[in-house]
Amino acid sequence: MAANPVRKPPARATAEESAEVFAALRKILSAHEKGLKVTADGPKGYSLGTPYSERWKRELFFGAVQVMKNYVSFHLFPLYMFPDLLDGLSAGLKARMQGKSCFNFRAPDDALFRELAALTKAGLARMKAEKLF
Repeated sequence: MAANPVRKPPARATAEESAEVFAALRKILSAHEKGLKVTADGPKGYSLGTPYSERWKRELFFGAVQVMKNYVSFHLFPLYMFPDLLDGLSAGLKARMQGKSCFNFRAPDDALFRELAALTKAGLARMKAEKLF
């Protein structure tokens, strides 16, 4: 049986797709609101920061969802701090990566969103384990 090829996202998201993707990605991130700070919450963006960090002497960025013209971005700062969290990342999710800690989506993808939710949970756990806040 041949492996499933990585699906290529459409060139541009429709307004409906962007809204659906934003809602799904916002839900992934907002599941971790408890213990974090909502720093933006609007129709084009949602972001979370950490409480004050004694180690860094400031609040830290945790993650964000941002609606862009052609796609919706999911930023997850723990990936920048701990790149080993990306070990074992699926080819499908890796294809959505832009830079070191950002994923772009033009259409909903339940399997990739489940993987991203697990990655988000692992990122928060790692930040807490490292006592960053």
